[in-house]
Amino acid sequence: MENSSTFVVVLGLATTFIGLICIIFLTKIMSILCRFTGKKEMTKDEPKAGNVSVPSVRTEQIPNRGEFVAAISAAIAEDMGKDVSSIRILSIKKI
Repeated sequence: MENSSTFVVVLGLATTFIGLICIIFLTKIMSILCRFTGKKEMTKDEPKAGNVSVPSVRTEQIPNRGEFVAAISAAIAEDMGKDVSSIRILSIKKI
């Protein structure tokens, strides 16, 4: 007895869609399991998702300002591929 080509096509499509449906159910089950086992209790130190604090602007002076400017100048010059004497930094603001 020889199978017809339409029977083979239908059997292949059915196998594919049954496999896809099984994958969907497995991912939903894993999602539920991960949701229950992956919960951790939020401690008092951790901020909640709705509470976002904005850092305040500091007005304190930069210690060793000359060394700081030299380090920033050297880093910028290295990144640009130029000599330190060829760049000019107009201002540095601490955020």
